[in-house]
Amino acid sequence: MAILRAFKAIRPTKELAKDVAALPYDVMDSDEAREMVKDKPYSFLHVDKAEVDLPVDIDVYDSRVYEKARENLNSMIEKGVLIKDKNPSLYIYRQVMNGHPQTGIVGCVSIDEYEKNKIKKHEFTRPEKEQDRINHVENCNANTGPIFLSYNGKSDINALIDMWTKKQPEYDFVSEDGIQHVVWVIDNEEVIAEIINKFKSVENFYIADGHHRAASAVKVGLKKRLENPNYTGNEEFNFFLGVLFPAEQLHILDYNRVVKDLNGYSEEEIINKVSEAFEVVPCENHGSYKPQNKHQFGMYLNKKWYALKAKGGSFDESNPIESLDVAILQNNLLSPILDIGDPRTDKRIDFIGGIRGMKELERRANSDMKIAFSMYPTTMQDIIDVADMGKVMPPKSTWFEPKLRSGLFIHELE
Repeated sequence: MAILRAFKAIRPTKELAKDVAALPYDVMDSDEAREMVKDKPYSFLHVDKAEVDLPVDIDVYDSRVYEKARENLNSMIEKGVLIKDKNPSLYIYRQVMNGHPQTGIVGCVSIDEYEKNKIKKHEFTRPEKEQDRINHVENCNANTGPIFLSYNGKSDINALIDMWTKKQPEYDFVSEDGIQHVVWVIDNEEVIAEIINKFKSVENFYIADGHHRAASAVKVGLKKRLENPNYTGNEEFNFFLGVLFPAEQLHILDYNRVVKDLNGYSEEEIINKVSEAFEVVPCENHGSYKPQNKHQFGMYLNKKWYALKAKGGSFDESNPIESLDVAILQNNLLSPILDIGDPRTDKRIDFIGGIRGMKELERRANSDMKIAFSMYPTTMQDIIDVADMGKVMPPKSTWFEPKLRSGLFIHELE
């Protein structure tokens, strides 16, 4: 049984929603964020990456960054840029990218369900990144960015959402990257109760994106629980902010790789070694090679593309993790040939989201890197299979698009 809870969102006024909404804090660095907020006083990056309003040389984990985040959030509330709904509500958030819509329910989910693994994970988290968001949540006393969650879709839930989206939306704008964002407020108590009740038939939620935000929100909630002598279980800090999308609507892009050198091998030696586990076919006069099926890969080396296909016996098809393309490439090429032992920490490898396109792979391989690999996207079913096993996926397995915008929904903890 999945638990969903309505809440009183702190959110932008209708007129300022487009100005407030910002990409998540973890998809850009501080320099990029500083550029993004120029002439944008209402951008939520002033809260989510508050170092943009502090000296350039400040450590992003400095306590002053979190204090500035709280100051900026409170200022936006005091100035009326952000308002708080008077009654607990649910919200519908639709994003449309290249004509493809995904429509989710915004509400709060239970930290107890996370602890019981009813909210399933597929990635490890890093302590320093968790602590960063813990500091941010504690200083702001709020979940400022929603967790991107998924579930196996239900026709009765879809029908309720479709019915409500026939009403006038609260927000409807197109962001600078061409993504349309549409939000409806569900403030009818009977409809809210019906949606919450129907979600009880959903067995599990799956974290699609936002593992660090989820882990930090849970740790803050558990800490507050211990500090509260009159704890009842119904406090806001026992829940964290999420957007719940049916799995079949989600769009996962390829997450490609570039490597800095050939580990001492010549171009010919690399091709010969790769040929041991992969069929290698030069792509003469065909431009870039973007895989169209699982177990296919593109390799770009010395301004030439090659189509790779994993040979039988190079992986265990019955193993949901070893048969992932990111694992096949890592176990048969990146590790044994290029000596990329731990892709999380090795400085010789970098990762490029599919939204950047094939030309970005070529540009990197022709400049600061040496060799590039294009991937076939991981599927949502892959994520569900691995999460249901209680396992984690290899690093950098998924790249979801479009990204949820921060600042449209804020969940106050107390």
